[in-house]
Amino acid sequence: MSASPTADESTRVLLVLTNLPDHDTAAALATALVEARLVACANVLAPCTSVYRWQGEIETAPEVPLLLKTTVARYAALEAAIRARHPYELPEIVAVPVERGLDAYLAWVGAETRPVSS
Repeated sequence: MSASPTADESTRVLLVLTNLPDHDTAAALATALVEARLVACANVLAPCTSVYRWQGEIETAPEVPLLLKTTVARYAALEAAIRARHPYELPEIVAVPVERGLDAYLAWVGAETRPVSS
């Protein structure tokens, strides 16, 4: 049995998660990332309460989760863009590989995150 060819970095999709302090900040980041073609789609979710340890103290804060769809090829640029625009000293940036999905949707993510040729 032969192995299937491995998809290259421009077609392997990632789901990237981050949290922002409020809706306006999350929406502004989402728009900037889509405009820059670093993500195909950004979902600004409903506010939630995060509980975490920071600098030795237990903290509780309202946050707005942001789900971002991108490719492995665009991840480094996406991470840099999030870090540059994120208000937190240490932003959560977590990428999860998408193992399966609707082929047409995954192809759309790849197409929408390709840099535009000059």
